[in-house]
Amino acid sequence: MTLLDLSASELSRLIHSRAVKPSEVMDAHLARTTARNGAINAIVSAPDPDRLMAEARAKDDLAPQGFLHGLPIAVKDLVAVRGLRCTWGSPLFADFIAPGDDLIAKRMRAAGAIFTGKTNTPEWGHGSHSFNPVHGVTLNPYDRSRSAGGSSGGAAAALAARLVPLADGSDMMGSLRNPAAFCNVYGFRPTWGLVPSDAQGDTHMATLATEGPMARSVQDIARFLEVLAGENPTVPFPRPAEPFGDLLQTDLRGKRIGWLADWGGAYPCEPGILDLCETALKVLEDQGAIIDPLAPPFPASELWQSWLTLRAFLNAGGKAALYDDPHLRAQLKPETLWEIEQGQGLSAAQVYAASVTRSRWYARAAQLFRSYDALIMPSAQVWPFPAAWRWPEAINGRAMDTYHRWMEVVVPVSLIGLPSLAVPCGFGPNGLPMGMQIIGPAGADARILAIGHSYHLATDWPGQSPPPLP
Repeated sequence: MTLLDLSASELSRLIHSRAVKPSEVMDAHLARTTARNGAINAIVSAPDPDRLMAEARAKDDLAPQGFLHGLPIAVKDLVAVRGLRCTWGSPLFADFIAPGDDLIAKRMRAAGAIFTGKTNTPEWGHGSHSFNPVHGVTLNPYDRSRSAGGSSGGAAAALAARLVPLADGSDMMGSLRNPAAFCNVYGFRPTWGLVPSDAQGDTHMATLATEGPMARSVQDIARFLEVLAGENPTVPFPRPAEPFGDLLQTDLRGKRIGWLADWGGAYPCEPGILDLCETALKVLEDQGAIIDPLAPPFPASELWQSWLTLRAFLNAGGKAALYDDPHLRAQLKPETLWEIEQGQGLSAAQVYAASVTRSRWYARAAQLFRSYDALIMPSAQVWPFPAAWRWPEAINGRAMDTYHRWMEVVVPVSLIGLPSLAVPCGFGPNGLPMGMQIIGPAGADARILAIGHSYHLATDWPGQSPPPLP
């Protein structure tokens, strides 16, 4: 076993005990990145390797600052990192160098991280396929003809290929969960507000997206979440952090878990996905959990309409300045233009109605969680699709009427800010990875991570590395 095969938690322990130096960890990961990143295009805007080795050597003799001391971290290219290029995947910012850190980058830096570059993402994070006109497309390490998902696709691919021990991601519409499923790693969407945003733009109504951790083990997810979480006094709706890494032990005997499958057929899934998830459910059942198949608890069509309205409303407001300038507007991707224009046509009554639907669904979900410790659904509706596609246009012959309808299965969680851990389920007959979501009520992050940790100890699917890359 090499340093690259160790978990971030084990690497951190070895660095803290001075059994391993940060420079040794950096050297191993830089060598792997040099050898393999060119084949998958996961990490972009990387600093000079000599500079990174100098940063690592400077930490060799320092007292460890925190969990990330000396660990190489590449940050999603929707997050500003001081001194690194931050493009948001847009040609408008192709040469932009961030003058300062966004909040989560500050927290990672304070915990001792060394930033080895950015991870690729779709333009503006729109769509679950990580391609853009600045950096190109990220390919799946398990099959380089396929997508790595998105918008945290570069992060998931970098993790799977052992280019980094940890990665951050963000999730509005499954952007932590879908790429985790596609790349055989873990992605955790925390309860909304647990990982706060920067105090920029609207921070009261924009409650659909959140940052979160990605890793190859749930212990690493929990430890990294401790770094990212914690109140930001300049934004509303704070949630206190917990010692998540110390709360992973649980007994699944008697725990009740609801299996929502494809929501009664409302969320069509390609053949084999539900079967693989049901095999994974047996792992939890073998540990004593009680699995109950559930009927759809809320009309999927109402959730979708609410989602479309609120997402478009936020995009139209947040990107109004780009749209209002004809020169800038001409450089926006079609999907982003569509989002903005949908939002511009909304009335106040439509936005209010969408928020009422969201409120009704939150109340119904709270009722479900009185009877169930967790709910489970697939993390994705399609297998990793050809990288040459822009997005899947049909599932099982059913046409998708928007660029993101094919990932509708993530909406019930995103709409009301629930914690959801995407766990790997293994590989289908096609050899491609897939995963499922373990979902809890708001604030139950520690509970969901503990269930996921128990599952991981019984499976460790990320231990099955991708095939060698040229």
